[in-house]
Amino acid sequence: MGVVSYKCPHCGGELIFSPTTQKYKCEYCLSDFSQEELEALKPAEGSEEKVENYQDNSERKESKTEEQGEAVVYHCPSCGAEIVTEETTAATFCYYCHNPVVLSGRVSGEFLPDKIIPFSIEKKQATEKFLEYVHSKKFVPKAFFNKQQIEKISGVYFPYWMVDMDLEGSLQAEGKNLRVWRSGDTEYTETKVYRVEREGAVHLEDITKNALKKSNAQLAEGVLPYDVSKVQKFHMGFLSGFLAEKRDIDRTELSAQVQREADEYGEKILRGTVNGYSSISVKNCHLNRQKENWDYIMLPVWTVTYKGRNGKIYYYSMNGQNGKVYGELPIDYKKVWTLGGIISAIVLILGLIGGYLL
Repeated sequence: MGVVSYKCPHCGGELIFSPTTQKYKCEYCLSDFSQEELEALKPAEGSEEKVENYQDNSERKESKTEEQGEAVVYHCPSCGAEIVTEETTAATFCYYCHNPVVLSGRVSGEFLPDKIIPFSIEKKQATEKFLEYVHSKKFVPKAFFNKQQIEKISGVYFPYWMVDMDLEGSLQAEGKNLRVWRSGDTEYTETKVYRVEREGAVHLEDITKNALKKSNAQLAEGVLPYDVSKVQKFHMGFLSGFLAEKRDIDRTELSAQVQREADEYGEKILRGTVNGYSSISVKNCHLNRQKENWDYIMLPVWTVTYKGRNGKIYYYSMNGQNGKVYGELPIDYKKVWTLGGIISAIVLILGLIGGYLL
């Protein structure tokens, strides 16, 4: 399995994808390159040779460790140091020279993503949005704001399945219209019952499901949706400078869940075409799948973890395209008790003053 890094043709420095410019930037000579220019470049000069040298050893270590469910060892093409990864890691950093590396074998063959939405929010912006979000919460521990904690924010490409589906559907429902009027002292109610039928084609797009077992599914899906008009054909260069995980959930494992969601959406769409009744009761709805298309896609997520005093790990995620946040933040109960004590004291004082004035 190859380990690839992308080098600047001007100075040999590492190229990292910039969310701000949507280009690949060299941190040393500050040159930048478009996607087209990057695709015209070869991987890091000499990296192909290093990949070949290390490939047999890496594959041997990988096959052994995957059987045992342990870490997998590769070698950095820049400094030669060992890089220890989990089985799903697709992009990371060298622990010694800190250069970004892409594990090309993790994003090839059946695990080659079809599409990717690149990061649009850089780390500085993500940090600012994170702090803005946390500051809006009154009972977050002070430790959550310290520099060391903030620096833990990481940009990760998470794997997802994205599904488009065509359905043919029919719906049978009962519609009612009520009319109430009075004549003298008598109130009359008229109920008219109608049989309602709908048939039609339903097209659903971008049903998105998490494709990584070890991730918190609520956390991974809590940052949805993304603007899919920004999707691009996958290229390994987009991963440079970020972490990335490959999928370990096959589409067959999600097929039944996706079908249930598609049926719910389809019924809702057919139900939405019925108007003009006081109430509607759906009796039957049948949806037949005509066509479906699955894409394996990488989506950008900024993540932060925090270990509370109780040992619980709190997870925070941010959509790397639009800044939408999701997660459970820790609570400093001392702040809650202090505020509760202050409010109780104020209420007591006001009560005493009111009693004195009376």
